[in-house]
Amino acid sequence: MTETKPKRPQQVFTLVIEVGRKTGDGLPKGATGAALICYASGVDEAEAVRETVAILKQADMAPLDVTGYGTIEEREALGHEIDADERALMDQALAENSVIVAQMTPFFDKP
Repeated sequence: MTETKPKRPQQVFTLVIEVGRKTGDGLPKGATGAALICYASGVDEAEAVRETVAILKQADMAPLDVTGYGTIEEREALGHEIDADERALMDQALAENSVIVAQMTPFFDKP
């Protein structure tokens, strides 16, 4: 009989992903890239990062760098204030086992 490992629960991680330009990425004309705030579910942060990067690549985006800010509990322990809207998006990501792009900030070169 094979022993199965206990299934680890899904958690939601806050990630900031910096993306560069790629044809068809949907970023505004003249933007050099963007920062995306994402809420991603995973059993650990590494899985959440892998899934998020894969989804962004499927959406013709060019992920360059990922910064993880941890779970909601880890963020609260650091003193981050998390409002009701942000909590609702995190709950949605967990319920749907998905990645939610909560905010996109395009970058532009200074003139």
